[in-house]
Amino acid sequence: MAKLNFKPKARLLLQLGDQLIRSESIALLEIIKNAYDANASQAVVSMKNLEQPEEGEITIRDDGDGMDASIITDVWMQPGSDYKQKQIEIIQEKFGKDKKRIPIGGKGIGRFGVHKLGHHIELFSKRAGGKEVNLKIDWRAFEKDTYLANVKIDLKENAEPLHFKGNKTGTLIIIRGLKGTWTRGTVRELYRAINSLNSPFETADAFKTYFKLDNQDWLKGLIDFKAIKDHALYYAEVVIEGSKIKNLTYEFRPWDTMTKLQKRYDHQSNIGMVRDVIDDITKKKVQKPIDLSPFKIGSVTLKLLIFDRSSKILSLGVVDKSGFKEYLDANGGIRVFRNDIRVYDYGEPDNDWLNLDLMRVNQPGKTISNNIIIGAVSLDRLKSEDLQEKTNREGFIENDAYREFFHAIRFSIDKILTQRNLDKEKIRKFYSPSSVSEPVIGHLRNLQEKITEKIKDPDLKKELLKSIADIEKDYATINEIYTRSASAGLSLSIVMHEIIHMISELSAAVELKGVDSNIKQLVRTLQKTASDFAGVIKQSSKAKVNLGAVVTQALSNIQFRIRAHDVEIIRQYEKRDLSKTEISCAQNLVISTLINLVDNSIWWQTYGEVRNKKIYVDIVAEPDKYISVLIADNGPGFSIPPEEAIKPFISDKPGGMGLGLHLASEVMNGQKGRLIFPDAYDFDMPEEFQKGAKIVLAFRRTL
Repeated sequence: MAKLNFKPKARLLLQLGDQLIRSESIALLEIIKNAYDANASQAVVSMKNLEQPEEGEITIRDDGDGMDASIITDVWMQPGSDYKQKQIEIIQEKFGKDKKRIPIGGKGIGRFGVHKLGHHIELFSKRAGGKEVNLKIDWRAFEKDTYLANVKIDLKENAEPLHFKGNKTGTLIIIRGLKGTWTRGTVRELYRAINSLNSPFETADAFKTYFKLDNQDWLKGLIDFKAIKDHALYYAEVVIEGSKIKNLTYEFRPWDTMTKLQKRYDHQSNIGMVRDVIDDITKKKVQKPIDLSPFKIGSVTLKLLIFDRSSKILSLGVVDKSGFKEYLDANGGIRVFRNDIRVYDYGEPDNDWLNLDLMRVNQPGKTISNNIIIGAVSLDRLKSEDLQEKTNREGFIENDAYREFFHAIRFSIDKILTQRNLDKEKIRKFYSPSSVSEPVIGHLRNLQEKITEKIKDPDLKKELLKSIADIEKDYATINEIYTRSASAGLSLSIVMHEIIHMISELSAAVELKGVDSNIKQLVRTLQKTASDFAGVIKQSSKAKVNLGAVVTQALSNIQFRIRAHDVEIIRQYEKRDLSKTEISCAQNLVISTLINLVDNSIWWQTYGEVRNKKIYVDIVAEPDKYISVLIADNGPGFSIPPEEAIKPFISDKPGGMGLGLHLASEVMNGQKGRLIFPDAYDFDMPEEFQKGAKIVLAFRRTL
């Protein structure tokens, strides 16, 4: 019987990267994570000439452990190497007593996604006590029909280091001959992802990433690491010793834009810690002291930054809302440190070790979830030996010492929340939208909070809260059914809405003199609109159309309304090459959606008493694989969170039905497109439109 060996083709490496790493941004993040795994304190990403791929260049430099010729040969050049996995096992055996991190990689394949970035890669690396090595790869050699073993890679050792001189160690990767053109949107997405890797704590194992770009305008308005910490509205620090909170310091830090609020400082000391337990004999709830004294835990310090993620509040001080939320999603939670060395995996996104998210579900508005806090618990290694780490480095063994420690932290958080909730109510009073409402759900939320606060009988409370949850679930089901079944009615609403606006358009035209030919054209347009929208109730068929022509038609349909309200339309899209804007869509639906959005913009500008009303209209080749219509105005901006505004029957417009943005969202879903509410500077537009309402209709590119 013959015994065979697999003989992989060279293109296998390219296929691995294509299948496992979906985008250029992810490929670059994999390289940055390798720097983290190499115990680097920082990684610097530099990008230049991105709009000219042949001349473009991306470099990633770190100050980590580096590699020598043997690691390059036996690890880096071996797909699927278990090197990192062995490193993890070694670190775990040491119980984290050294300063090495647990690697976040381990499969040994992430580096092969780098071919997504460019055709040529050059690597320089130096390990302590070793020589600087230089590796060159031309990825096009792997596209040939040859076996993997036949593709030779150039590796040499530099007699004198070129990049890591003296005692310096680390790795430098230079990527040239870029494969694709990076857009403003993809670069901003990458920046946000890189920023979220930055540790929020100055600790011994902290890791920082820095981003350099020759076109700094693309990064305008993006939030940086320091600004995120400065946007915490509430700060607290607690010192726990024995059975007491020795000191509790609390600060309320309203932003400068919150002119109706004042900073507040509170300090308390020697607060006795207690928790509720059920007495074994009486079966009643009693309070039991929380006391760390019987255990070797030592003094415990808790520092907490608390944020507010509501769109209305963020609009008062955060320009890059997406970056802000993405950072909190990645770094939110409370981490534990011993002498500035992190105890994993407390504070990771999937470890709700203090049950904060669960508590927030039961008491919405009163408690906090992990994605609105950044916190740190600090311990002394020598004095906290009763808190024993598990051998797999997944936190402490849950012994009696840990349980008392857990209750002490929870008690401290509750004391902080007592202060925070006082100031949160002030913010809500002055800066929350007053007229936003959602039938039934809002009343259920209020009832839920009252039951939680007023009902003392735990069994009755549990039964009532369950009933409310059932009602909410049934309401959601009924609402979904009726919304779907009413689609014809909603479509008819579009028809009537447009015909009414057309009639208004005619009225505006009649008021103007010398427009007889325009009136005739408008009557024809009205007739066509009624005919076109009659088909909406059935189903609009899709066809390939020029998006530039569609936008022009929509603006033409409401030209008199625009003129009557003295609105200047800045048609930036007319400066583009509109021959490349072909999409597949139901044209009449898209035109009606554009008309509704422009009309809504006019209404809010008028309501906000905006002088020199302007609307900016552009067609851009973003996001990736989409062609989009950008509409922005210089009005007051959205007054309610976009994620709420797209729901039916929710509106902040006096007398509004709350269907406009919902219908726009449904129309875009029907075109397999996206309705996007961008942050300021996500798209290139004049400064005067950055604070107004901005909305993007993104259509899939036709092949």
